[in-house]
Amino acid sequence: MGGHHQRRPGAGDPRTARGRPPAGRGPPGHPLRAPRPPPPRDAVPPARLPGTFVVNAPTLIDAEEALATVHDPEVPVLTIGDLGILRDVAVDGEAVTVTITPTYSGCPAMDHIRGRIEETLRGVGFAEVTVDTVLSPAWTTDWMSEEGKRKLEEFGIASPRPTTVTLRLPIRCPHCGSNDTSEVSRFGSTACKALQRCNACLEPFDHFKEI
Repeated sequence: MGGHHQRRPGAGDPRTARGRPPAGRGPPGHPLRAPRPPPPRDAVPPARLPGTFVVNAPTLIDAEEALATVHDPEVPVLTIGDLGILRDVAVDGEAVTVTITPTYSGCPAMDHIRGRIEETLRGVGFAEVTVDTVLSPAWTTDWMSEEGKRKLEEFGIASPRPTTVTLRLPIRCPHCGSNDTSEVSRFGSTACKALQRCNACLEPFDHFKEI
């Protein structure tokens, strides 16, 4: 009795010769993929050329914006521009020269201000910073900006009156606005200020003395 056995067609099996080719022996190329054209000659990115970072030299605007952040240590609400001691700024490439005039000769705050100017300008890219001090013409409170005077009033300090006015004007109280004020001491918390008292609201306050 012979049973029916299945076997894998071998190399000599006629079905192999007459049927489909063995697996893995198909015609070259994918039957559903169209042939691709050769890549263009510029398909490979060019080699990167060696380069350097381009750093723009700081400008006069950079210097002015930086100096607008330097404050007077004795009256920190004021910048050196508000106070009027910043006289000139000159830029030449990466070098900058700043001219300042102290509020009075020997002012102890000037060393601190000079150091802050140098530090701030180097921080925005200036390689060479020169700070010149000019004593003539002498600083006057008339050089203080209107913005600076407004800041003083908001800070509780009476702003200086114009020195060109010969008539002695009353000192206005920065707290209540009254002109009924009197001087308590010619010298206040710093040499540039006098201590005043308002006779209306009875509050003491500093007055930035006219020079």
